Amino acid sequence: MFLDITSWDPASADIGFDGPYLSAVYDPLVALDKDGKPIPALATSWEWSADRLTLTADLRQGVSFEDGQKFDAAAAVANIQHLKSGVRSGQAYLNVASASAKDADTIEIKLSKRDDALLYQMGLGRSWMASPAAIQSGALANGPVGSGPYTYDKAGSTPQSQYVFTKKQEHWDTGTYPFPTVRLFPITDQTASFNAMLSGQLNVQFANAANLPKAKENGWNIASRAASWVGVQYADRTGAQVKALGDKRVRQAISHAFDAAGILNAVGNGSGTVTNQVFSVDAQVYDKSMNDKYKTDMAKAKALLAEAGYPDGFTVKMPMSPIFAAWQPAANQTFGELGIKVEWQDMAMPDYQKNAPTYPMFLAVIALAGNDMATLTDQVTTAQWYNPNPSVDAYPEVKALVEQVEKAEPGAAQTELLKKLNAELVDEAWWSVWYQADNTYFSVKGITVTPVTGMMFPTLRFIQRG
Repeated sequence: MFLDITSWDPASADIGFDGPYLSAVYDPLVALDKDGKPIPALATSWEWSADRLTLTADLRQGVSFEDGQKFDAAAAVANIQHLKSGVRSGQAYLNVASASAKDADTIEIKLSKRDDALLYQMGLGRSWMASPAAIQSGALANGPVGSGPYTYDKAGSTPQSQYVFTKKQEHWDTGTYPFPTVRLFPITDQTASFNAMLSGQLNVQFANAANLPKAKENGWNIASRAASWVGVQYADRTGAQVKALGDKRVRQAISHAFDAAGILNAVGNGSGTVTNQVFSVDAQVYDKSMNDKYKTDMAKAKALLAEAGYPDGFTVKMPMSPIFAAWQPAANQTFGELGIKVEWQDMAMPDYQKNAPTYPMFLAVIALAGNDMATLTDQVTTAQWYNPNPSVDAYPEVKALVEQVEKAEPGAAQTELLKKLNAELVDEAWWSVWYQADNTYFSVKGITVTPVTGMMFPTLRFIQRG
């Protein structure tokens, strides 16, 4: 693992880094399959009302939390209310107006606005169920109290070094979890992690693509899948901070100027796909034919800038931190050739996420979603740390398509409208996407990892014998 557990409280946990820890000790209401589709877990089935504003779910019976409390509709409602109020988890429940128990094993969730991504977000890591008593008492600050497939061996664990979990033989989903013991090691240094893999201390590692030759030499299993997009994010598409960025020709010029393939090879070790889209390369909405729209063409980029009234470029301030230093030389060279003068503002890594969105544009690595409607909400319509000003209202054609998508029947009709919206966003150069980067995992013979787009680290159900 990159990081130590950030919180045992599902409402405060990091959806990207904490998944394996939480999946050991908690059961979710909804899980995901390998393709990101919601599947039953503690919720055994569900049904939407005709207007898709009410979700009714039947719950699994005979499940108890480790403190002896029973899992039932009242417990599920208490958890949903807790998750809705959570600083991190609340984003998934923005459109949830209320949750209530219809009977002992049935819940009803009412929405204030239709949300076709809700079940996906719940399955991604926003429906882990904890003991209501532990939530109320604040006990989750000291450790997990769940009903999951493993018991946390606190005595055998050393925080910040090793976390040990032992399997519950009587768990309702025991067949999904084949290992009698699981140990998770937070190792922030990738070289140290790779050396631990080489020496046999690890069976599974989040991998650096630069180590692929050695992994092949060792006969390890290698699994990769698109995980994030890399490029320039615009926090100011209206020109409120830098007038030039409000002109799509300027944004298009920036997209034409960058040598995306060269950056992927030089910085990303070729582990990814050159594209200008934020819909995952595995998504139905993704359109490979659009990737030629911004072929690297400095002459065309300069012509577009001149046409927009900026033949000599302009000046812009951008944030920089050590984690993005590998991309800075390419950015310096490209912006320099366009005449765009960048004043880099150095800051520590922890400050980047907080401060970067206050700048008109910034270098970004942003997680992809494995669900097309979640991509729409995460990348376009909803304020996020990386997208504080969605700007949809300022672009009538984008807004009209968004409204059509949100009203469309889920399935083929909605997908076709999303494709039209995707084409419009690419034409507007809503972002300057260089490529989608893969997450890669190494595992020893006998153990397989199934990467899932949207999960930085696959939860334990996706680590199997094989």
